[in-house]
Amino acid sequence: MNRINNFNPGPAALPLEVLEQAQKEFANYRELGMSVMEMSHRSKEVERLGEETVQLLAELLELPAEYRVLFMGGGASMQFALVPLNFLKPGKVGHYILSGSFSEKAYLEAQTIGKAAILASSKDNGWRKLPVIDEPLGTDSAFVHMTTNNTIEGSQFRSLPDTGKVPLIGDMTSDMMSRKIDFTRFSMFYAAAQKNLGPAGVTVAVIHEELLKECAEHIPTIFNYNTYVQHQSLYNTPPVFSIYLMKLVLEWTERQGGITQLEKQNSEKAKLLYDVIDASGGYYKGIVEKPFRSMMNITWRMLDEELEKRFVQEAVINGFEGLGGHRSVGGLRASAYNAVPVPACKELADFMADFQQRNG
Repeated sequence: MNRINNFNPGPAALPLEVLEQAQKEFANYRELGMSVMEMSHRSKEVERLGEETVQLLAELLELPAEYRVLFMGGGASMQFALVPLNFLKPGKVGHYILSGSFSEKAYLEAQTIGKAAILASSKDNGWRKLPVIDEPLGTDSAFVHMTTNNTIEGSQFRSLPDTGKVPLIGDMTSDMMSRKIDFTRFSMFYAAAQKNLGPAGVTVAVIHEELLKECAEHIPTIFNYNTYVQHQSLYNTPPVFSIYLMKLVLEWTERQGGITQLEKQNSEKAKLLYDVIDASGGYYKGIVEKPFRSMMNITWRMLDEELEKRFVQEAVINGFEGLGGHRSVGGLRASAYNAVPVPACKELADFMADFQQRNG
């Protein structure tokens, strides 16, 4: 099998051994004579699959017992709506930290539901740095929402803001499982799976039981987080196969040494690429200022768009996929999620140095 070096931003690389295990079990899950995709979501096997996946995720994240793990559909974009639907009540304000395109999308969605305000923003400087959070929060604040890693722009929060008694809610779609973090700082955090957790199709939402008490009552049942808690994420048919693959990815994560070991590898991978950018004399220009750079999404520009197009074309020929920047901003981006191996980043770093030598 000729596997390419996959730097796609999401859906993204999955561990090869996970894909091979899923292939082996595809038509005959646990010797039950059918695929997990064919099973009733009310069956004991699917219930057990969900329970085991929740337990494994909670262990890897070191979650206290007060947190509830939910499996949902709709991706992070649906959470942008569900968060204010559940927690943005009349007379309250949802505060948003704008650090990139997706955090702004969440803020704009909240405005369609209730009163939302910008707590801090770095949009005016082109998202090149992360905003400073120094505005005080009033008693009317329902929650503070942030995006911990900006997939498009390539920035990442190293620390979390102190919101006092106001619930902190985090979109961790592109960096959950990539680094050790004190999750007890959050009242809620969520992630669409297609980065570090598994394939597209399932979204993980983790909510503290105290915040669950604040869920709105007069919203559709399917939109209420408590519905998913009460039914163990089985109120309607969940994305069973995506949850199954997530469980395989979590087991793989455990075999790698857990999040601590993956964080070391992620730091090493990012350094390999940033070192080439910083040593290029401006040939490769990092988009985000150094203190705010992401370990997950390394972004840069080149002298002009024609050279960037040539870089992407040659990269594909040499076995590198997914290096074009997001269509909304252009440029170049390498997404080095957990399943991207260190050698792949070393090969890309070598290609970048060679490309500069040949085209500089």
